[in-house]
Amino acid sequence: MKILYLETSSKNCSVAISDDENLLCLTEEVSENYKQSESLHTFVEWALEGAGISIKDIEAVSLGKGPGSYTGLRIGASSAKGFCYGLKVPLIAVNSMESMIEPFLGKNYDLVIPLIDARRMEVYTASYDGKTGDEMSLTEAKILDEYSFGELKDKKVLFIGDGAEKAKEVLQLPNAEFNKDVYPSARYLIQRTIKKIHDKEFEDIAYFEPFYLKGFHGVKKNKSSDSI
Repeated sequence: MKILYLETSSKNCSVAISDDENLLCLTEEVSENYKQSESLHTFVEWALEGAGISIKDIEAVSLGKGPGSYTGLRIGASSAKGFCYGLKVPLIAVNSMESMIEPFLGKNYDLVIPLIDARRMEVYTASYDGKTGDEMSLTEAKILDEYSFGELKDKKVLFIGDGAEKAKEVLQLPNAEFNKDVYPSARYLIQRTIKKIHDKEFEDIAYFEPFYLKGFHGVKKNKSSDSI
């Protein structure tokens, strides 16, 4: 089964294609400027070319549903829906944090905890068993301070994601490790997508919305700038 994967929830615009569990091609780029609107469809074209298949060969689309960048998630969801409608194939959605933890499972950590940078000292986070990848706490928005995650002081914990740097500055956890250079990636959506397909956990394309976690906050213009 040929599957197209889209992950646009972070600074990493990421596209992959697999044949069942076999990764055929990965195209991705981390950009501080969130280039999903410019790059996503080009990356899809490159991934298809690299995989040696046509878009008509795609039999399902999998999307990293967030949480993360509001704009990035909207771009990814719109594109995924478009492909699904056009190709008449199912849509599968996976929590983007689950793609972050995959490379670190089975490496002697009690917990792997993604931290996606939000505003100021806020992050989006959840915790996962370091061996099995099972979700141990639900995804939430959390404001970090010196007392955050204090209940884990005796655990071996790995914090990952672009929120890990500011967490390292305030958390009082002697056994914790931090890796800030980790972003959701389409290549790590594969295993959970295959499971969802097997379990027939498909999204309703017409009503699907990304996992924004919080609403969009735009920039308010002041009156003086409006009058210029």
